[in-house]
Amino acid sequence: MESALLWILVLPLLGAAVNGVAATASARLGRPLPRAFSAAVGCAGPTISFLLVLLLFRRMLGLPEGERLLEREVFRWIDAGSLTIHLRLLADPLGTVMALVVTGVGGLIHYYSIGYMAEDRGHARYFSFLNLFLFFMLLLILGDSLATLFVGWEGVGLCSYLLIGFWFEDRAKATAGKKAFLVNRIGDFGFLLGMLLLAVGFGGNGGVATLKISEIAARLHELPPGVIEGAALLLFLGATGKSAQIPLYVWLPDAMAGPTPVSALIHAATMVTAGVYMIARMEALYAAAPIASAVVLVVGAATALFAAVIGIAQTDIKKVLAYSTVSQLGYMMIGVGAGAFAAGIFHVFTHAFFKACLFLGAGSVIHALHHEQDIRRMGGLLKRMPLTGWTFLVSAAAIAGFPPLSGFFSKDEILFRAFTGANEAVPWAPRFAWILGTLAAVLTAFYMFRLFFLVFAGDARGEGAKHARESNGWFTVPLVILAAGAALAGFLGVPAALGGANRFEAFLASGGGSAAHGHGHFPAHPASHGAELGLMGLAAIIALAGTLLAWWLYRRDPERPARIAARFPAAYRTIRDKFYVDEVYYLLVVLPLTGISRRLLWRVVDVRFVDGLVNLTGHLTRGASFLVRFAQTGHAQTYGFVILAAVAALLWKVFSG
Repeated sequence: MESALLWILVLPLLGAAVNGVAATASARLGRPLPRAFSAAVGCAGPTISFLLVLLLFRRMLGLPEGERLLEREVFRWIDAGSLTIHLRLLADPLGTVMALVVTGVGGLIHYYSIGYMAEDRGHARYFSFLNLFLFFMLLLILGDSLATLFVGWEGVGLCSYLLIGFWFEDRAKATAGKKAFLVNRIGDFGFLLGMLLLAVGFGGNGGVATLKISEIAARLHELPPGVIEGAALLLFLGATGKSAQIPLYVWLPDAMAGPTPVSALIHAATMVTAGVYMIARMEALYAAAPIASAVVLVVGAATALFAAVIGIAQTDIKKVLAYSTVSQLGYMMIGVGAGAFAAGIFHVFTHAFFKACLFLGAGSVIHALHHEQDIRRMGGLLKRMPLTGWTFLVSAAAIAGFPPLSGFFSKDEILFRAFTGANEAVPWAPRFAWILGTLAAVLTAFYMFRLFFLVFAGDARGEGAKHARESNGWFTVPLVILAAGAALAGFLGVPAALGGANRFEAFLASGGGSAAHGHGHFPAHPASHGAELGLMGLAAIIALAGTLLAWWLYRRDPERPARIAARFPAAYRTIRDKFYVDEVYYLLVVLPLTGISRRLLWRVVDVRFVDGLVNLTGHLTRGASFLVRFAQTGHAQTYGFVILAAVAALLWKVFSG
């Protein structure tokens, strides 16, 4: 079964290579590639990989608890001093759960893309990039060292750039791709420094450097507390980029510029979960770094609330979902920051279903309305697009936290862990995160049902909505499967307070590795089942309150939101314009860097120094050639004269003694 690990990884890469070569050949020959071919190749890799992951999962269930670990060494990669790195693949319960999400939900997005991208002339190129995205995400998940994880980390960053800017002939879309790439580089720099700090920390004073995750966990006692905290904070900087946390979240809403299935893939199954996964994988490091864990908690909670506030005033259907993703990622960070690594990964798991369903549902609406994305020109679509509408409703209710849908169990578990959690370095952080998370939950229910009412309820407000028709099976079949997952996935994590056994957490714990123990090594305040049931009741009331508020504003009296906005114009504009964060970044970061680049880096460093060195080399070569050019006259008489002179000089030298 260990050999399957390599095939799970390689199959999407093969699909990317075949479609990439075929697309290039097609462009050179000027002959269109059959779309059925590129779609078949693009979908085959994720499908077979998903079946192999299912077999892996079945095999893992058959292994004794504590021994659920499969490894496959590919080759010896790096030898540098005391540091040796192997490219080794590892599947434990955490990696298997993530691989199921990536290949399962990612595979459904591939099938959905057959319908969504049917008319696009870059069909083969699109599937090539999509397959490559899955390959790098699987490498990130299955790598057993931080170095391998980092290769996958960079790879998904590259693929996000390629896919967000897929329609690169549109300047705005190309700019969005560059923005995602550049913002993530800031986080990646932190990740790289954190990785190097760990390697130097272990390798100093004659020690053996290592980046293998299991060895890092086992040898943490060799590092001083400052190095542990520093490495955890630097790695978290990387996570803020990939998982779109304050202050590096700004690329994710603009990532909507790519095709909608790409948005679903980035938001649900691949890139944005990488930061949460990395922290869960490095559980031992964060358990030993209470200050860094408190930072994760507070940043996650602030992000959850901040993004939820912005989400309530957006009018682009994809932008609402984008800020929803940022907010939900904040919840996941609360989970891992509180030491509830299994709860954080459980929310990654359930979020993959309902967020993919919501994005693909939005794609179905946009396709039916001929690329209309403004929710103010929609309405009444539930009766025209019933499958899209009902699956959207199920997923909206799931993310809002209605029991017994999946989001209720996973979000409640995180808030409960924060409420009962403790942090020895920053004692107020867990309870502070719970308060912000609870407020964000009210807003989540509000903006999701605002979205549903404006898009699917009432009367059509635009010409596109009046003539919309249900999408075909390539759209609706994935939506139904994902909605079923959004409804039922939560039953894998029913807590003991409701008579369940939280089988999801038990499965993660059965590997004996990362994300295994819920609270990890974090202390926690004791809590009874009664307290947990009370918090669940509060969560249900919050979901209902947010929904009723949305109904009161957008269904009972649809003119009321405009009156409120007119009464508080400054507040409304500030929220609608996203607190002007992008504008502040432009003034404080982009403009100074652009000025320095133009006046110093370009005119002085590039033109005078770099170009000057290159030109000096040219001038020196030209001068030398000037001196010797008289020997290259092209006249045979001259060459004969030189030869005779040389022979005469030699003879004189020989006979003169």
